[in-house]
Amino acid sequence: MSKIEKAYSAAKEIYSQLGVNTDTAIAKLSKIPVSLHCWQGDDVSGFENPDAGLDGGIMATGNYPGKARNAEQLRGDLEKAYSLIPGKHRLNLHAIYAETGGKKIERNELTAKHFANWIDWAKQNKLGLDFNPSFFSHPKASSGFTLASLDKSIRKFWIEHGIACRKIGEQMGKSLGKTCVTNIWIPDGYKDTPVDRKIHRELLRNSLDEILKPKVNKKYNLDAVECKLFGIGSESYVVGSHEFYMGYAAKNNTLLCLDAGHFHPTEVISDKISSVLEFVDEILLHVSRGIRWDSDHVVVLTDELQAIAQEIIRGGFTERVHIGLDFFDASINRIAAWVIGTRCMIKALLIALLEPTDSLRKLEKAGDFTSRLAMLEELKTLPFGAVWDYYCVKNNVPAGGKWLAEVKNYEKDVLSKR
Repeated sequence: MSKIEKAYSAAKEIYSQLGVNTDTAIAKLSKIPVSLHCWQGDDVSGFENPDAGLDGGIMATGNYPGKARNAEQLRGDLEKAYSLIPGKHRLNLHAIYAETGGKKIERNELTAKHFANWIDWAKQNKLGLDFNPSFFSHPKASSGFTLASLDKSIRKFWIEHGIACRKIGEQMGKSLGKTCVTNIWIPDGYKDTPVDRKIHRELLRNSLDEILKPKVNKKYNLDAVECKLFGIGSESYVVGSHEFYMGYAAKNNTLLCLDAGHFHPTEVISDKISSVLEFVDEILLHVSRGIRWDSDHVVVLTDELQAIAQEIIRGGFTERVHIGLDFFDASINRIAAWVIGTRCMIKALLIALLEPTDSLRKLEKAGDFTSRLAMLEELKTLPFGAVWDYYCVKNNVPAGGKWLAEVKNYEKDVLSKR
C-alpha cells in the first residue's frame, strides 16, 4: 500500500466517525463537471483580430511568455491543463475563438461550422462545451453600447449575433450529447451618471426578447444572462444590473449567471445561490476572485470559494448549478493558472462533500448553536488533503504539488519556443 493509500485509509476512518463515507463523497465529486474558460490561455485575444486591444471593461494584465497564438496551440495548452486536473470537465468558448480559415466572417454570420474543430476536439476528449456571444472588442461596440444602444442598426447587428450564437450552442450540445449553456453578457453602460437609466433597460429587454424568440431545444442548449455591478468605463451605470437580469431570468425562464467578481466587494454570490434558485430553475456560476474590483484573479481556496461549494452541496443543487470559471491572469504561467483555479474549485467541492451536513442541520434545528460552531471549526483541521491526494491518484493525475513540474517542463519544451 502506498503512502497516499495509507493516509487515505486513516482519513477514511476519521471521517467515518462523523458519519461521512469518503468513498461516496469521491463518487459524487467525480460527477460534478467544471467548465474551464478558454480565454485564460490567450488573455482574451481570440482569433478574429488577436492584435486588437481589449475593450468592454475587460483587462488582462501581465506579459508572461508562451501565450497561445492560434487554435492548435490553445487546444494543446488546454489538453495539458486537463491532464493535471482530476475528473471529466467542460470547456467554455467565446465566439471570438471561431476558426474561419482566414476569411473575414462577421459575428452575426457565424455558424457551427466555424467551431467544427472545437466540437471534434471536444468529442475526442470527451468534454462538454459551453458558449458565449462576444459583445466586446469590435467596432460596433466602440460606443460602449451593444444590445442597449440607441442606434437601431447597432442593436440589430448584436441581436443577430446573439441568435447565431444560440444556434451554435444548440449544435454543440447536439453533436456532443451534452447540454451547452450559452451565456449572454454585455458591457453596456456609462462612465458617468446618466440622466435616463430607463431607456437603455427597455432597449435591452426588447433586444433579449428578440434573441430568445427563435426556439432552440433545451436538451441541447440552455440560455443564461449575466449581471454586473460596474466595469472599467461603466463605473456609474451598467444596464444589465443584478436586479434587471434577476427579473428577466425569472420571467423568461432562463438561467441567471452569477459572477463572483460582478458585485460590490463586500457582496458574495454564495449567499445568493439559495435565494435565486427559489425563483429560477437553474443558474450558471462564473467563479472568479475579484480583489477590490472585478479583477478576475486566479481562483484560490478562499472562505468564499468554500462557501460557494457548501451552498451547492448543502442545498442539493448539483443538478441545478452549472459551475464555470472566469479569470485571466497574464502575469503567471497560463496553464498553471487553469490548473490552480480548477483544482481549488474541485477541492472546495470535496471539502463540502466531506461535511456531516445532516448532523449539523440537527444541531441547528435543535438550537444548539454552540455545538454547531464547534463542529464547523473542528472540520477545518480534518485530513481532507489525504482524500484529495487519493482522488487525484485515482484519476491518474499528480497529487499534491507534483503537477507543477509537468507545467514547468511543458513551458521549457513548448511555451518558451513560441
